[in-house]
Amino acid sequence: MDHPDIGRRGLFAGAGAALALASSPALAARPGPVVATAAGKVRGAGLGGVQVFKGLRYGADTAPLRFMPPQSAQPWTGVHDALAYGPACPQGKGEPGEALSEDCLFLNVWTPAPLDKRADGRKRPVMVYIHGGAYNTGSGASPWYDGTKLAKRGDVVVVTVNHRLNAFGYLYLARLFDDPSVADSGNTGQLDLVLALQWVRDNIAAFGGDPGKVMLFGQSGGGAKIATLMAMPAAQGLFHRAATMSGQQVTAAGPFNATRRAQGFLGKLGIKDLTALRALPADQLLGGLKAVDPIAGGGGVYMGPVLDERSLTRHPFFPDAAPTGLSVPMICGNTHDETRGFVGYDKRLLEMTWEQVVARLPAQFNARVDIDPATVVAAYRRIYPAYSPSDVYFAASTAGRSWKAAIIQAEERTKAGAPAFVYQLDWRAPKDGGVWGAPHTLDMQLVFGNFDAPEVITGSGPDAVAMHERLADAFIAFARTGDPNCAAIPQWEPYTLPRRQTLVFDNAARMQDDPRGAERALFNKVPFTQFGT
Repeated sequence: MDHPDIGRRGLFAGAGAALALASSPALAARPGPVVATAAGKVRGAGLGGVQVFKGLRYGADTAPLRFMPPQSAQPWTGVHDALAYGPACPQGKGEPGEALSEDCLFLNVWTPAPLDKRADGRKRPVMVYIHGGAYNTGSGASPWYDGTKLAKRGDVVVVTVNHRLNAFGYLYLARLFDDPSVADSGNTGQLDLVLALQWVRDNIAAFGGDPGKVMLFGQSGGGAKIATLMAMPAAQGLFHRAATMSGQQVTAAGPFNATRRAQGFLGKLGIKDLTALRALPADQLLGGLKAVDPIAGGGGVYMGPVLDERSLTRHPFFPDAAPTGLSVPMICGNTHDETRGFVGYDKRLLEMTWEQVVARLPAQFNARVDIDPATVVAAYRRIYPAYSPSDVYFAASTAGRSWKAAIIQAEERTKAGAPAFVYQLDWRAPKDGGVWGAPHTLDMQLVFGNFDAPEVITGSGPDAVAMHERLADAFIAFARTGDPNCAAIPQWEPYTLPRRQTLVFDNAARMQDDPRGAERALFNKVPFTQFGT
């Protein structure tokens, strides 16, 4: 998970424009069975051997609750159609075809259970996917996250979630306004996710799911949200396995820096009064995000979870792994070439000189690691003498920007006696002949296996299919038992010190002790600072 300006739509140039979500049209499928939830009855649709329920309301409209904790959905009478995705939180333009609204607390369910007179009564593992886009953008409606294939392959129930983002979910106002209604404003987006998980606990059995086997998995910002939930007492017991994919949260924002960001946000809007702020139309409120971040000194103002001493009373993985999450088995992974996914396939970056690498690395590190770039480049040239300048640029920026936090999470789990299962994705996407390696988002694309979705870069050849089956089977096994070991992979050993066992996913998956150990040792010379802290 990186700076909010590099959300899911910013990973690859033009990706947002091409990702058609089909969030408004109803499913072209046969009528599905009616399911009774705690709030009322819903009707989904049958599609490809899976029952699909879109736009299930789990919380009340948040517009009247701006900057306040969410409330459960009000009961209804009759049967509500669950055939189209619900709106996403306001976030600029959003995705094509997607409605944006503060009334955004909706989730989606894919289940292979019959749910009719032939219902088998089985309890299936539940895989809840939390979307990326830092804490700023995204929704559970992307065709990348369609749960049909995963639900059928694993006989599992798949859930995706919308929740409040950016200022609607993480603008910390508690120290600016002496008003108890904004005491939780810095973490309302996280509290939305807690409410969604409570909905899963209370309702998923009616969809054939097991409320005692709920796995969270999320990529980029989704992984960071999961790591944060692992430190939140309110979320304890609501999920039983967790997988963070290229997204970690070692530390949250502190209250002083979060307050400075809120001041910058309000200053950009020219508003000092809470009543006026609440009355501002949502699209105008988003204008405050264009304020220069007072801590980073550039970019838009960061929004993310806050150490508010209420819903979040400690950092997720500092000074150690949060005790509330230690009983939850964990997968922690990254892709080998994360930052190749942040450049919009700009092939000019493949022709960099050594001087350009030294000049450009500090912007990638962006105070996460404060280390001399010339020293880094010299070390990489010794470690990997065959690397080109661009190879070194992407490898070093990945190690200093994204990978270090994953190592911290795994190490802290191990020290606490609750090691994670760690993976590294080395499989190269076939796009442009493989020059982009294994970039950010590739692991998520392979787990879901939606090869035909817009902008998916896996291709659909035999290698891609095999990689999907390998990763999906490991995640499905993890959802079912809390252990990812299965016939599709070699024996996956938990991460321990000093060995640092890691499953390297490639055409031939293998266990490896401390992959990229020389890079890890290089960046251990300096402390890591989570962006936003």
